[in-house]
Amino acid sequence: MHQLTGGTSTDRIVEQVRRLIATSVAVSSFSSRWQSLRGKLGVLESMLLEIPESPNPLLTNLLKNIEPTLERVWSLWCGCSDPSHPPGKLLMQSDLDMASGWLSKHNHDLDLLLRSGVLRHSNAIVLSQPSPHASKEVQALFVRDIFTRLQIGTPDFRKKALDSLLRLLTDNPKAALLVSTSQADIGCLLALLDSNVSSSTLEQAVSVVSILASACDQSKKCLFEQGALGPLLKIIETASMPIKEKAAMSVECITSDSDHAWAISAYTGLPILLQLCKSGSALAQSYSVGVIKNVSTVEDIRFALAEEGVVPVLLQLLVSGNASAQEKAANCISILSSSGECFRQLLLGEDGLQSLLHCLGESSSSVTLEHVLMAIYSLSASDSVSRVLSSSSTFILQIAELLKQGNVMLQHISASLLSKLSIGEVNKRAVCGCMGSLVKLMELAKPDSLQEVAANALVSLLTVRSNRKNLVKDEKSMMRLVHMLDPGSELVSKKFPVAVMAAIMAGGSQSCRKRLLAAGVNAHLQRLSEMEVSGAKKAMQKLSVNRIKNIFTMPWRE
Repeated sequence: MHQLTGGTSTDRIVEQVRRLIATSVAVSSFSSRWQSLRGKLGVLESMLLEIPESPNPLLTNLLKNIEPTLERVWSLWCGCSDPSHPPGKLLMQSDLDMASGWLSKHNHDLDLLLRSGVLRHSNAIVLSQPSPHASKEVQALFVRDIFTRLQIGTPDFRKKALDSLLRLLTDNPKAALLVSTSQADIGCLLALLDSNVSSSTLEQAVSVVSILASACDQSKKCLFEQGALGPLLKIIETASMPIKEKAAMSVECITSDSDHAWAISAYTGLPILLQLCKSGSALAQSYSVGVIKNVSTVEDIRFALAEEGVVPVLLQLLVSGNASAQEKAANCISILSSSGECFRQLLLGEDGLQSLLHCLGESSSSVTLEHVLMAIYSLSASDSVSRVLSSSSTFILQIAELLKQGNVMLQHISASLLSKLSIGEVNKRAVCGCMGSLVKLMELAKPDSLQEVAANALVSLLTVRSNRKNLVKDEKSMMRLVHMLDPGSELVSKKFPVAVMAAIMAGGSQSCRKRLLAAGVNAHLQRLSEMEVSGAKKAMQKLSVNRIKNIFTMPWRE
């Protein structure tokens, strides 16, 4: 017989259990309930006999809790066995059911403790945190010990277990995968989010969830499948702001997987998130609008967002939010604006174009600018928007500057706008400095359609005579265009540089023709014409007509 803290012994408890099993057989009243109790007492006995010697505090605490339950069951047996004091039927039924529930809880906790394996690990009272280089078996045992404490420990045990889990996940990011794939029960961690625990314990639990949500796809999936979104959304609605921030971060990470995003609507989370976008801290706003952005990719949820009034919330964050919230709001607006005419009208009805143009002039983030320009491009499908943009010298100069200074994606979108809008001659002359950048873009194979929109934008600018002259004077640009025309070069589809050459010759300028001939354009066009490249024959004819015309108008000398 091994003695435990406070004088409790497994042998004495086993003896009590056996006595209850034996004596309860003779009880005639409430026989079905006593039969159920005997079954649970039998399970308890078998598990008590399996317990190895261990100073583990979880076991000590659990055995201390079992003894009062057995004493209560003994008291109930006495009440049912004394014919001179028949018990009240309803009260006794209730007491027996409560005792049955207590025994079930003890059996569950003992089974969990035995299956965890922590009682057989040396004789350590508390397992020490393994190093990141420890074996998988050692780390798995530590994780099981933590989750065992979370499930059957006292509040103090749970708090210390959460501390250990936080340290483990912080010191060893790979442990998140171990937690999500081991036998650990994530559900008991999530139960802490939905229970009446202290604020500090709740914050610890949410912190652990936020680390798991952002760690890897497996842990993210595990949290979703265990139902994490429901309690996290409730926390966003009711908890203090620091806890709301961590909960919103977790939800953003989980919904970054499109297979999970739909569930936000199922949990009626849209109003909660939109409210956080309006009234939360800068960090909370960033995370919550990130969730809105994630779920906006789901068609059905987009319409629900519109009904909840998402557009003015997004536009407010676009012009007054912090940089992170601004970027995500711009991304979401871009998604909505490309999703159909009804969303474009909602944006325009809330002065969305003005907000986007304001952000275009103020933001220094290239990613934000990409989303803003994409949204503007989508809105330009409206004739009224197209007219406003086409006549705005400020906007035209902005996209021309992005063509010269921006990244490839910004250049791509800017070129698309430049080719799409009906820009006046004055503005075309004002942005002639971006033509060299357009020529360079024509050389890039990726992204798709970049060569085409760059060529179209260049052709549009070349409708102005001064722009044609400026381009042929740009030796580097001409060298690039001639190289693109070379039939031996596979740099670009030949129809694009051919279209540019045709645009240069459209005005019939002799100085332009001379420069093209000097650059060797005629020979390339001749070959491309023979290859039946679209537009090559017509371009060659224009060059030849200008050449013949020049011969007949030359001053002849005798």
